[in-house]
Amino acid sequence: MADKYNAETIITETQKRICNAFDVFDHESNKTVDVREIGTIIRSLGCFPSEAELHDVIAELEDEEPTGFVRYEKFLPTMTKILLERKFRPIPEDLLLQAFEVLDQQKKGHLEPVELTKYLTQEGEPFTQEEIDEMLSAAVDPDKNVILYKDFVSMMTLYDG
Repeated sequence: MADKYNAETIITETQKRICNAFDVFDHESNKTVDVREIGTIIRSLGCFPSEAELHDVIAELEDEEPTGFVRYEKFLPTMTKILLERKFRPIPEDLLLQAFEVLDQQKKGHLEPVELTKYLTQEGEPFTQEEIDEMLSAAVDPDKNVILYKDFVSMMTLYDG
């Protein structure tokens, strides 16, 4: 009996979080949000899909006829499933640190902004200029004008207990 109660409580709490996140972007209070806000909503719930994964989720959410809006009744079951299955979890701190260390071939403990920009625009899923500017504004040490990636990774990662 306790397991059933716990499962129901978890689902209820999860759906409450989803509803609260959705409501922030439901500017018309009509249980719809602009499809362009879906990524922000999903990320605010602690999920970090790639752009391709986000595109797949949006395709699943949009009805047969895309209107540019997503309805809450469609979003709720999809997002509940994503959260309960713990999909799109953040990358652990040690893995992020390893990624930066691979880029830091001289083992200096930092990267130049221009180096990181090159990697982010020429490898894998390219970042937009806006994404790069946003990241660099948080990553670059204002005194040294380099990315002290150990500090940056610590700042980026959340405790996931």
